[in-house]
Amino acid sequence: MIKFIAKLMVICGSLGWMLVAAAADNSPVGYWKTIDDVTGQPKSILQIKETSNHTLYGKVVKVFPQAGQDPNPVCKACEGEKHNQPIIGMTILENLTQSQDDPTLWTGGSILEPKTGKVYHCNIQVMDGGEKLNVKGYIGIPTFGRSQTWIRAGRSG
Repeated sequence: MIKFIAKLMVICGSLGWMLVAAAADNSPVGYWKTIDDVTGQPKSILQIKETSNHTLYGKVVKVFPQAGQDPNPVCKACEGEKHNQPIIGMTILENLTQSQDDPTLWTGGSILEPKTGKVYHCNIQVMDGGEKLNVKGYIGIPTFGRSQTWIRAGRSG
């Protein structure tokens, strides 16, 4: 009987660690490489963090300027407190909350496009075992939005 209980404890412990690992794969927390829609080249690295109230936000930590572009760009098109502020260090992703029905989906947030200064509603979904992030920005309803796929650049956060 003791051997059976010991085996059962090992199995339960292993299952618990597998669930923790699976949950980590669903987390968007970490570093993400954004890709330019037109050129297909890396555009920036964004760090996504989770707040104490379990919402996500993301800051630009690096930009990959194209030839002739400023290596330290500012958001000329932004309004309010972000106008003419450096894009590196700027929070562009805010207030995403995890879906009750799908742990890979985070909804209800907003995303800023520094090039245009426009702010869109935003949903994100972790894909491919946590290696890709589908980012959807939209006005009105998600059906008519624009999606990008970001590539994981690291998990530290």
